Amino acid sequence: MILLMLFVILRYVIQIYSFALVIYILMSWLPGLYHTWFGRELGKIIEPYLGLFSFIKPLGFLDLRPLIALLVLQGLEDYVLPMLMGLVL
Repeated sequence: MILLMLFVILRYVIQIYSFALVIYILMSWLPGLYHTWFGRELGKIIEPYLGLFSFIKPLGFLDLRPLIALLVLQGLEDYVLPMLMGLVL
């Protein structure tokens, strides 16, 4: 029962982090938002995760790191977490 609750909490954490990542991506359309208090605090949370994908180089002016990072989070939530839950429970 406790493991099930932990998996549910982890799933919610991944969903909230994905939502925060989408907000951070949308903030790039208005670069001045990065310099607000909210933008700086959100950057402290999101930038370390995006740094894991620094090996992906931008294609011209298009940076694909946030998209790949979001796809990895969705893959964790949709495939890896249920598979782990099936193995443990």
